[in-house]
This record gives sequence, C-alpha cells and structure tokens, in this order.
Amino acid sequence: MSYHKMWAELGLNLEAHDQLLQVLSQGYQQLFLSQENRPTGMQYLDFVMSEIHGLRIQELVDAQKAGRKVVGSFCVFVPEELILAVDAISVGLCTGAEVGFDLAEQYLPRNTCALIKSSFGFKLGKMCPYIEASDLIVGENTCDGKKKSYEHLKYLVKDLYVMDLPQMKSEAGKALLKAEYLRFMKRLEELTGKTITVKNLKEAIEIVNAKRLSVARLARLRAASPAPISGLDSLLINQIFFNENPQRFTENINILCDELEARIEQGTGVAKPDAPRILVSGCPMAVPNWKLPAIVEQNGAVIVGEELCTGERGARWLTEIKGETLEELIDSLVERYWQIDCAVFTPNTDRLQSIKKMVQEYQADGVLQYNLQFCQPYTIESGLYETELEAAGIPVLNIETDYSQEDMGQLSTRIEAFIERLKQ
Repeated sequence: MSYHKMWAELGLNLEAHDQLLQVLSQGYQQLFLSQENRPTGMQYLDFVMSEIHGLRIQELVDAQKAGRKVVGSFCVFVPEELILAVDAISVGLCTGAEVGFDLAEQYLPRNTCALIKSSFGFKLGKMCPYIEASDLIVGENTCDGKKKSYEHLKYLVKDLYVMDLPQMKSEAGKALLKAEYLRFMKRLEELTGKTITVKNLKEAIEIVNAKRLSVARLARLRAASPAPISGLDSLLINQIFFNENPQRFTENINILCDELEARIEQGTGVAKPDAPRILVSGCPMAVPNWKLPAIVEQNGAVIVGEELCTGERGARWLTEIKGETLEELIDSLVERYWQIDCAVFTPNTDRLQSIKKMVQEYQADGVLQYNLQFCQPYTIESGLYETELEAAGIPVLNIETDYSQEDMGQLSTRIEAFIERLKQ
C-alpha cells in the first residue's frame, strides 16, 4: 500500500523519506530477520516495524479527523496517563539515526549529543511523520542541551510545550514535579477541550499499567538460561512501546510471553546456555539505534536486560490507583514518576542500586555502559559506576559512541575483548 499521498499532505520530503525507509528496511532485514530461532511472536513486531511510518501514521491521521489529538514527546517523564485521560494519543518522536545533522548544526553546536541533533535533523529534513502529525510536542529539561535546544525548536514546530523537571530528589523537587503535572494537565484540557476526571484518569492508568506489566513480564522471562529471546528483539519491543496502540501492544506482548514461557519449559533459547550474559546500562536507544546490541550478539554474547529509558527505567514502576479524588490520583502519578532514576538527578545513587539489582536478577556476567558522545550526565555517572561495580566484582565496559557507523570496527574489537574477559 502506498502512503505517499498521506506523507505529502503531512509535508514530508518524499525523496529523502523514501531513502530513509529503504535504509531502515535493509538494516532491519540484516539484523533482525537473519536471527536464528526467533520466537514466532516477533512476527507482530516485524509487521509493526514494516508499517511504523505507514499504517500507524494513518491511524493517527484518521483519529485526528475524528476529533482526537496527537501528543508527541521525547522523554519517559511525560505522563502517558494524562494524555490518554483526555482521549488523546501519545507517541514517541523520531531520533536514533544520523539524519539531517548538517541541517541541525545550523541551529546547534557540532558537539551536541546525537540524540538532540537527530531530533532536529528529522524535523528539518522533513522525515518524521510523527512530528508532523503531532498537535502538541512536549519537551522537558532533562539536560542543558535539551532545554536550550527547545529555544530553537519552538520556532520549527507548530506547538511546543516545555515541562520543567526537578534536578534533586527533595520534597521541594517532588512539589515541583506535581506542579508541572498539574500545569500539563491543564494544557492537555485546553488542547482537547476535555476535562480529566477521576473516572477517565483511572481508566488511563489501568491501560498504561497493563502495558508496563507486559514488558515487566517479558523482562522476568529473560532471566532464564538459555535466554528465550535476543537482546535485539527485546530492545525493539521496548522501542515500539512508545509508538504502538497501547492495548494492541499489551495483548501481543503477552501472547509473545506465553510462547517464551513454553520455550523456557522446553529449554529452547536463542543463545548457547554458556553464552556470556550482558546488561546494557546508560543512554536511551531509539529506533533505529541497534548498533551496539547487534555487535554484542554477533560476537556470541546475549543481552539479558536494559537499564535504559528504552528499557526498565521507562517501564519499571506502576502508578498505584488509590483514593477517590483527582488530587489523590495525581499524587500517585507523581510518586510513580518520582522513582525514575534518570541521570538528571544529583546525587543519583538509586540508579547504581538498580543496576546491581538487575545484574543479580538477570544473572548477568557483566555490564556494558552505553554513553552517547557529549551526553555529560550519563558519561560522568558511568565513571563513578564503573568503579563501584568493579569493586563489587561486576565486570564493566564503558562505551562512548554516536549514531554513525564509522566506529563499528573499534567497537567490535573492544566488545569482543570484553566478552572474552567474561568467558574467562
């Protein structure tokens, strides 16, 4: 099915977008479809990926024609529950590829992290239908690079809303987060003309909690040996988490988990039982940023967990449904998001404890700390954490990279050496 008419109406650069999809399709086939002994339930994700800029965008456009609004965001601190409570649709926005960097650098310094430059590149290059289909784009100040870049982005998109976030986990910080969520709630009501009530917020919380429970179930199953699913496929699931219809996603991930339970019972896996087991920690990996997991698993190891925003940091906690007033539900929402151990916080000892706990739960042999170049919060933390983890007997490899393919050889050499260390 051709979506060119829809893409043209959204204002995409059709030639550049077609080239992007071609590269994406080729990469997906080489990395994902070439894997041996994949669970059959991954066929659902294969279909989602084949239609991620097609059928899913058509659903958004059709929903808008029916009067609904689309809200795009970059960060796990943006509460999907509030978006769903006004019958809007929450989607993650494009980043994760070295796209339009020459255009982005007309606004941003060259030493800006790849994630920020990619988001600008997708917009300026007119290659992200999610950006163009969004009625409201939500930014947040999780780092200095982001908060200053939004001063440019507000002139490039039709409606940008920026959310303030606390930098320290204090009572004053929690009060700030609550005030920001109340302000965001008001903005969503203005956008949609709908009021958030106890009833519709509870329903929205249930939908999002069910989605998080499905990926939490998947995470638990990955503790098995041999690993029943690859790290590449698991990362893909965590990436699609941000864009797919939540009910459809939840249903299909639970079907996949049923299959994985049967594979575990049969002793069937995607890697050898003695394959080194690696936990990935650090910066988020957005579609199509699959470089690092591909190198790890092509060298004979298996990734068994992700301590990332595109991983457990994005979905680990549930929002407790308690109380019968809107104020009480908002307090529950704040409590849930307050637990996120993002590197924006200082100090951030909770994140180190999360890594140690995940190593134990998933029987990981070592930790690969993934840092994007020029991402100071995670890069600085990685040095502190390496010292602590190594002292606790947990081998660590710190990787600093970007979205290009230029360092593939160097990364492969370093990762291969790390895997040999884990074997020994």
